[in-house]
This record gives sequence, C-alpha cells and structure tokens, in this order.
Amino acid sequence: MAATKRKRRGGLAVQAKKLKRHEKDGKLPAKPNDVSEEAAEEEKDRIPGPVCKSSLSFCRERILIFSSRGINFRTRHLMQDLRMLMPHSKADTKMDRKDKLFVINEVCEMKNCNKCIYFEAKKKQDLYMWLSNSPHGPSAKFLVQNIHTLAELKMTGNCLKGSRPLLSFDPAFDELPHYTLLKELLIQIFSTPRYHPKSQPFVDHVFTFTILDNRIWFRNFQIIEEDAALVEIGPRFVLNLIKIFQGSFGGPTLYENPHYQSPNMHRRIIRSITAAKYREKQQVKDVQKLRKKEPKTILPHDPTADVFVTPAEEKPVEIQWVKPEPKVDLKARKKRIYKRQRKMKQKMSSGNAK
Repeated sequence: MAATKRKRRGGLAVQAKKLKRHEKDGKLPAKPNDVSEEAAEEEKDRIPGPVCKSSLSFCRERILIFSSRGINFRTRHLMQDLRMLMPHSKADTKMDRKDKLFVINEVCEMKNCNKCIYFEAKKKQDLYMWLSNSPHGPSAKFLVQNIHTLAELKMTGNCLKGSRPLLSFDPAFDELPHYTLLKELLIQIFSTPRYHPKSQPFVDHVFTFTILDNRIWFRNFQIIEEDAALVEIGPRFVLNLIKIFQGSFGGPTLYENPHYQSPNMHRRIIRSITAAKYREKQQVKDVQKLRKKEPKTILPHDPTADVFVTPAEEKPVEIQWVKPEPKVDLKARKKRIYKRQRKMKQKMSSGNAK
C-alpha cells in the first residue's frame, strides 16, 4: 500500500475555527484581548514560582570540592562528608602546592562548575578554605578550626542522602555588609538546587551558620517529624574569616578581618609565654644560690629568750655491778624440742621394725 500523504494546514491561509459555545452558560468564550487583561490581573496577585519548573531544566549549580596536597586524614574525611551532604558537588584530584590559585578557575571550567570549595593545607597542620564564585568572583579565604567529622562524632541524628537542606543564618549576618556578602555566597554554595537529578525531594536537615567570637560556626541538624526537634548529625567546624577578594582566588581586597591572628603568630605567643615562665624559674633559682653564698649574719644573744626555759631534772647515774641474765630465745627452744621429738619417733619406728 502506498503511504498516504497528510495535508499541511500551516502557512498563511489558515482557516479560522468556529468559536464553540459553553455547554453550561451557552455564551461565546471571551475575546483574546479580554483573556490577556484577566491574565495580567491574575499575574499581579500571583506569587512568582521557582526558576526551575521541570525536572529536565534544573538550576545549573555545580560545586567543585577538592584540596591541595599535604592534607591529613581529618581534612580528607571532612571533604567526603561535604560531598555526601551536597549532591550537586563534584570531585577532582589534588592540586600541587606549587601551582598558582588562578589555575583553579580553569579546572572549574573544565569540570563545568561555577562554584568551588578548595582546601589548602600548609605545614601539615594549618588548613585554609576558599569559597569562590568562579570565574568572576567574589571569593573568601577562611582558616578552618575545630574540625569534627561524621565518623568521629557518632551523633544520634541521621538524614536521607541527597535530601535538600534548610539554611539557617544568624541575625548578625544582616547587620554588617561583609557578612551579608558571605551569606549570599554561602546560600549559593550550600543550597541544593531544586529538581537536581541527584537530589531527593525531601527536607529533613538544617545547615546552621552562627556568628560567635568573630567566627562562623557550622552545624548540621536533623529535623524530627514528630515534634520538630533538632538532633545534631555532623560534621562541625569553625570558619575564621581572613579576607574577601573581588575576583576568584585573587583580585582587589574587599575586606580584611582586623581580629584575625595567624596560626604562626598564635604559636609564637604560646612559645613566648612558656619561655617567660622558664626564665622566671631560672631567676628564682639564681637568687636562691646568691642567698646561700652570702655570709650568715649572727644575731646577738637576747637575754629575755631564756625566761621561760625550765631546766630538766638531773637523774642519778646508776652503775650495774651484776651481769644481767641472758634472754631466753623462744624460737631456738622450740627448735630443740622439735628435734628431740623427731629423734624419739625415729627410735620408736626403728624398734617396731625389728
């Protein structure tokens, strides 16, 4: 059978369809102009929906989480915990410490990521965290302190892997401009995009960012459905802000923390305090040695010191002319008696044998 061709109904000459009457009202539908006016009025009162409306067109937010060489096991576990909590993250190999930080922008472009969390280790004991919006910026550098991972804490809280978190911020974030900038940067990095294919459509945990002692304290809590109580899950760490840059991993400095103290300076102060204590002890010892070498000053005799001294009674000396009797040794006497009894038993046994 030959395939039948369908007639195309597009083009200039399109027949206008007849307007159908409503079955209930029996009236003609409203004209297009009336419909557009009604839609415009409805849009005024309507709350705007999310940007991502379908599962296919989700927000293209991808975060690259990796580190430099020289990190310890605690930092490695913290990176794994963050990757597990953030389904929109990607991993990469460790970067050489000799490379410049501007190379990270190229790595983000190769990985198709627009945000980055980079852990920089120095002296195998200091850990720095970079939060950056690649490639245009801004970026912030933090000193990471008091790290406690999920495996270390062993908290009772738990959440679904890949679920979307709520972000809770301290009211102090809205008071100062540099904290407001950090708040927006943290929202864009730690919030899971809606309709992300690797995320779950549930909200069962909260990321809290609290400002205390000029530092940002990060905590992760589970939301219990029964009474909406919070149970900590982990991990936990403290971010001490160092600088905020206009560009990504560099550029003009927007803000510098005046309360920041470098780890080298902190260790130097501790060493100076211990050295000062040691010097004080040595000075005390030297003073004691000098006092011992000084000649002792002999004070004159005070006649009133012997007022209350009562002389002891003198006892007559007795001379013994007779030799004292020897003491009886009870242990030796018992031994002699035991030997006699044993000899008697041996004699009795030998006589009965004969």
